[in-house]
Formats: sequence, C-alpha cells, structure tokens
Amino acid sequence: MPSPYVIETPGPTRNVLGTSSGKQIIAISGARTHKQSGKLLMVTVNASGVPGYPVPNIATLVMYFRPDTTVLPSEAVFTPGQTSEEYDKEANKEMSSSQKAATKQALAYAKKLGVDVSGVNVDMHIDDIGGPSAGMMYTLGVISKLTARDETGGKTIAGTGTMESNGKVGAIGGIRLKMQGAKRDGATWFLAPASNCDEVVGHVPSGLRDVKVSTLGEAYKALVAIGEGKGNSLPHCTV
Repeated sequence: MPSPYVIETPGPTRNVLGTSSGKQIIAISGARTHKQSGKLLMVTVNASGVPGYPVPNIATLVMYFRPDTTVLPSEAVFTPGQTSEEYDKEANKEMSSSQKAATKQALAYAKKLGVDVSGVNVDMHIDDIGGPSAGMMYTLGVISKLTARDETGGKTIAGTGTMESNGKVGAIGGIRLKMQGAKRDGATWFLAPASNCDEVVGHVPSGLRDVKVSTLGEAYKALVAIGEGKGNSLPHCTV
C-alpha cells in the first residue's frame, strides 16, 4: 500500500555560478561579467511520497530509522488530493517567482556597490528543481557575476533561504538534510536563515561551518568575509 508519509533525503546541489545541462544557471547580458574562483552551492531535498512518486509503507518504515532521512505526514508537504501535475506546477511557479525576486534584489544591491545595471538582463536556468528556497543563493550568484571582486576566494560556500521583496532572507524547509548535502558535495561554509536556527543548532555536519544571516546585506558581507579568510568571526546559529 502507498504510504501516507513523505520521505525526504539530501538532494543534489548546484553551483549557481556554473552550468546545468550545458546552459549557464545564471546568464547575464547587457553588462560585463566576472568569474569566481570558488563555488556558490544551492542545496535541495529529494522527496518521495509526493504526488506522482508514491512509496510503499515498508520503505517508510525502513527509512524512518536512518539519520540522513526525514519522514513527514504527507499533508505537511502537499495538499491532500493534489495531482502530480498540480504539484509540479506549484513547485515550478515558486521557483520562477524566486528567480524574479532574486534578480530584482541582486540588481538593486549591485547598483549600491557601484555597478551600472541599466540595460542588464538576467536569465536563470535549472532543470528538475522547484520551490523558492534557492532565492538567496541566486541573488548572491548574480551579484558575484556582476562585480569584479572574487567574493568566494576559491571556497565552496553553500546556503539556502528565500529572497523576500524587502531584502530579508526567509525560512525554508529541510535545512538539516540540505546541510548534509552541502557537506557531501564539498562545502565548508553554509549560510543559514536566522529563522531556521532552531533546526540548525546541534545538526551541523562536522567540517561544515554555519553562518546565521537575516538579510541580503548580511549574506553578502558574510560571503566577502569568508572569501577573504575572515569568516571565523561570523555569527553561528545559537539556541
């Protein structure tokens, strides 16, 4: 019998400064762009048991006891009765909205940094990933491409959080699993929304350093500090 639960595991990461399926994840025209020596990883969660991807009860029972898995009641993840088409449409809509918000906030912030953004066009491309939680990393990716500064300093920096219209970084789901995916794929730093700190404390994988951020300004300044080798003074999540 199909399980009434959703099984979540660490999903793939994507370097927003790189490519997906041969296309730039962030393509910018109308301005000179600059390469980074490091990576900015957006992180994801794989979900089984959502519409179109049923799982049997026995699989739920087995996965429940794994440390790299979260098991949630299905109604906590999607609307009861939702079809796979409706579920995918909603996820894609959230991703599209996230990309638009990221573009708007990134161009406004880059302008504050002295970048001429008049006539700049940003196009974002990613395959098979939905939802709003990559907003902050998209925003940082656009800014990093537009500025001559090498913000990453050769480091692999992951992070998550929505990008709100007021410049605040919003909470997301599955952050414990996302940190595991970040560590698995080589990240040594993780930018976490302050509003998710209660889920971060005590669950940061060994070798990964979390940094608490509340706004785009804090996230960008943290990125610069990490790239300059000054990240140790940045705030952790605390209880």
